[in-house]
This record gives sequence, C-alpha cells and structure tokens, in this order.
Amino acid sequence: QVQLVESGGGLVQAGDSLRLSCAASGRTFSSYIMGWFRQPPGKEREFVASINWSGSAIAYIDSVKGRFTISRDNAKNTVYLQMNSLKPEDTAVYYCAARLMDSRSWGYWGQGTQVTVSS
Repeated sequence: QVQLVESGGGLVQAGDSLRLSCAASGRTFSSYIMGWFRQPPGKEREFVASINWSGSAIAYIDSVKGRFTISRDNAKNTVYLQMNSLKPEDTAVYYCAARLMDSRSWGYWGQGTQVTVSS
C-alpha cells in the first residue's frame, strides 16, 4: 500500500507557473513508477507525465512538453510537477498516481488538487 497526498494547486493567470508536490507514504517509494494525471472540467481524466525510480524514463503528453517538468526526490518520497507557461486549457484537477514497476495499472491515487488558470 502507498498513500499519496498532493499539494500546490491554486488559481493563477495565463503564463504563470505552479509546482505541484505529491508526498508518498507506505511501502518502498522506489518500487513505484510515479505519474501525474489531470481531469479538466467536463472531460475524462488524462495522463500528463510519468517518471521511473531513477528518472531515466520520463514521459509527457504532447500538450505539456516543453512547459511541464516531472521530477522526484527519493530521499523525501516526493514527486513534483513543475508547470510553466500555464494556459487556460491546463485548468483541471491534478492527480498523483503510483504503479508498481511490474504492473500496467495505476493502482494508487491521491485525492487531487485543483489548478485553475485564468486568461
């Protein structure tokens, strides 16, 4: 089991930056690939970014490439999502997720944090 708690959301203007954090507790953090997902208003949840234990394998959805950066601090059991040049279309509830390295499913989720970008 792993518990995930996100923080760092808020209301910002277009072009601003935010950094989301996700603190993990429970089983060994190194066992998990960590990811960020988001659910815009009225839409389905979508993948945003993921990172493996060492940071050697990182993936992003095309719409955030060059603007968002995922990272993790394994000593602090925390994963981050640095979001720069925010756009109104980035408005969503952002969720942290974890999956075991040998699993295809994201089995653990945080409660979500709201990010609202005004134009």
